[in-house]
Amino acid sequence: MKPNFKQESFRGDYSYKNSPVAVKRFPFPFSEDNYMYSVNIEPHTKGKPGSVYEFAFDIDEHYVSECMDKIITLEEDPGRYTALPHMMGAQWDFLELAMTSLANDYPDYFSLKRSGSKWSWENKPLGIVDVFTFGDKSTLPMEPFEYIGRQLQGDYVLLDQRDETLYADAGIVTSQADWSLAFNAGMSWKEWHGPVPKVTELGVLDRALKYLLNLQLGSPVRRLNWTMTINPRLDTSPENYPHWGGDRTKVNAENVADLVNLRVELQTLFRLPRSNAIVFGIRCYLMSLKDIATFPRWAKRLHRVQKTLPTDLIEYKGMTIYHPFVIDWLSQFDDGEELGFGTQPE
Repeated sequence: MKPNFKQESFRGDYSYKNSPVAVKRFPFPFSEDNYMYSVNIEPHTKGKPGSVYEFAFDIDEHYVSECMDKIITLEEDPGRYTALPHMMGAQWDFLELAMTSLANDYPDYFSLKRSGSKWSWENKPLGIVDVFTFGDKSTLPMEPFEYIGRQLQGDYVLLDQRDETLYADAGIVTSQADWSLAFNAGMSWKEWHGPVPKVTELGVLDRALKYLLNLQLGSPVRRLNWTMTINPRLDTSPENYPHWGGDRTKVNAENVADLVNLRVELQTLFRLPRSNAIVFGIRCYLMSLKDIATFPRWAKRLHRVQKTLPTDLIEYKGMTIYHPFVIDWLSQFDDGEELGFGTQPE
């Protein structure tokens, strides 16, 4: 499938829209009617053609617009990119992983030619052509992690493994769901995830960390995470809360289907070869309730999941004000039909 790149915005007039193709390939995260706390990690293996899992890095119709939105955010706040000095090896590792994957999986849009340490890179959708020396950051217009991070949809954090844990020691983060890179940079795994309700007492964090410390090169993994966002806005950072926090109070029974978006993160983790670091990818997908309801199976399941959410989780995800409107609107689609296990639409 070749994406038809769109010109749209994720702020201001919010002209972002999903085509029918984008709606059908949306990574709906709920396979059962009741919400369960779980690690839900699986191998990041090649998925069905056209799915978000087909390739290591998913490029879709929103690619150009998302990259443009990322540039806007970085220009307004350069602190959304940070990298501690000891992470330079991991930066080059990630650049190599991303460039080789994109060139192999999307040859119509990306090209990488290598002659020893002399590399030639072309990104046709963004109009980028550069020749550089691999390993020499002075031959690129910016640090290698930021350079390639600007050319990918989603956020990326480089995790350094030491002292039997993982540290978030580098990141390019412009589409996060209400967390701050400036605050989390340098934190350990448990410090970073500590605010998530119940995960510590249920042992979820310990199991996930143990699993990831043994992550093998060439065997990446993935999981889905979710929250909800008012308007199709990528940048819901604490730093910019005044720009988006008040939108939660604007939701009512008449506009809930248009304003409320299910925000799903395809989280991927790859072991990097030379540095032994792990790259944590957080790829954001946005879908309005109205679009989700084009598949009644999704609307029914989403209604049932939202009805069973613990109060502390609703509060943690910032949904308290408008959550009743979500449940009420979705209830019209739920006829009680028994739904089998799985996330697929009709």
